[in-house]
Amino acid sequence: MSRYSNRRTIVNTSEVYEDLRRSRNVKSVSHYNSPTLRHPSVYDRSLVNLTPHVWTTGDRFFKLANQFYGESSLWWIIAWFNTAPTEAHLVPGEVIHIPTPLNRVYDMLGY
Repeated sequence: MSRYSNRRTIVNTSEVYEDLRRSRNVKSVSHYNSPTLRHPSVYDRSLVNLTPHVWTTGDRFFKLANQFYGESSLWWIIAWFNTAPTEAHLVPGEVIHIPTPLNRVYDMLGY
C-alpha cells in the first residue's frame, strides 16, 4: 500500500512555484498535501509485534524495510514508528523497533 493512497492532490498556483511553472511551461503544479501523522501511542504499540534492532554504522531505513517488509519504499514506516525522520536522528548503538505485521501498522495509520 502506498503512503499516498489516502492523500488528496492539491493544484498549486502559488507565487512560490512561479519559476518552476515557467520552466515547465505550465499554469499550475499538482502535488500531494502534507500528511498529518500522529506518533503511535502506548496502546498502538501494544497491537503490533516489535522486533528490536541495534542501529549500526551503515544502517539505512530503506535497507531495514527491504529486510523486514520485502519493500524498501516502506522505509518511512520504520522512521515514523521510531520518531526519527532521518537516519541522522539515530546514533550507533541506539535500539529501534521494527513494527509488524504491516496490516496492523496500516490500521494505526488509518489506511
